[in-house]
Amino acid sequence: MHKTAATLIGVIALVAILGCEGRTDKSEGTVILSVSDFDELPIAASVNAGGFLQIGSIVIQNIPKDPGTATSSLMNVEMRSYEVVYSRVDGGTRVPTPLVRSIFGVAPVNGSVTYDNLPVAGSEQFDNAPLSDLLFVNGGFDRETGRQVIILKLAVRFFGRTLTGDEVATAPIRFDVEFGQ
Repeated sequence: MHKTAATLIGVIALVAILGCEGRTDKSEGTVILSVSDFDELPIAASVNAGGFLQIGSIVIQNIPKDPGTATSSLMNVEMRSYEVVYSRVDGGTRVPTPLVRSIFGVAPVNGSVTYDNLPVAGSEQFDNAPLSDLLFVNGGFDRETGRQVIILKLAVRFFGRTLTGDEVATAPIRFDVEFGQ
């Protein structure tokens, strides 16, 4: 009886060890980009104030897929761009055009890069439908829903390339913003 129990415990331990040996991420490359921290996410914005809607600070971390293997500077990620895609939360169907911007910086392997005051909406979003409907000069209400606010879900994603040429990207981070007059 003790021999069977010992064998069973050994098999369970072996399966647990093999299961934890590496990450299951199947994306290209040897690293994963992850948004690890952010501060000052916007929750509301006035379209009549103009300017940009920004995230105060956002940190992108470069994590080796298999933490048990050796790393090198070839796993550093040169950051290239980010995109913001908008979707409606309030029942409307019209959305602003996506914002796509180039960025610069290096996220070293086992390290991070921080971006301060990162724009997530600008004049190309504020000056076009549906957000332009909320401008006082255009009546101050969404022509689709009749409301004076538009609630959008913003999905922000970052893109880069390792020094060996592997394309990597973060999973999108999502948050809602209420746009009003």
